[in-house]
Amino acid sequence: QVLLVESGGGLVQAGGSLRVSCAASGSILSIVATGWYRQAPGKQRELVAQITSGGDTNYADSVKGRFTISRDNAKNTVYLQMNSLKPEDTAIYYCNASTGRFYYWGLGTQVTVDS
Repeated sequence: QVLLVESGGGLVQAGGSLRVSCAASGSILSIVATGWYRQAPGKQRELVAQITSGGDTNYADSVKGRFTISRDNAKNTVYLQMNSLKPEDTAIYYCNASTGRFYYWGLGTQVTVDS
């Protein structure tokens, strides 16, 4: 079992920056990949960025060059640094952890970008 708790969301002006965090606890050694997803009203949940246990990363085309995913193993925390934010980045951001067999989700944190 893995417990994920997101934090750091909020309201920011377009062009601004925000960092969201995902703190993991429980069977964290079983995690093979951690990702950030987002879901805007009326839209499907989509992958934003992912980092594997080996440190490989991948990003949605819409955020490449603006968002950076990273992790602090000592704190069992994965971060998503979001720069040059746009109104279309407004969504609930969810943390996801995969063990290869199971997927775990956090409750999400709201990010609102005001134009």
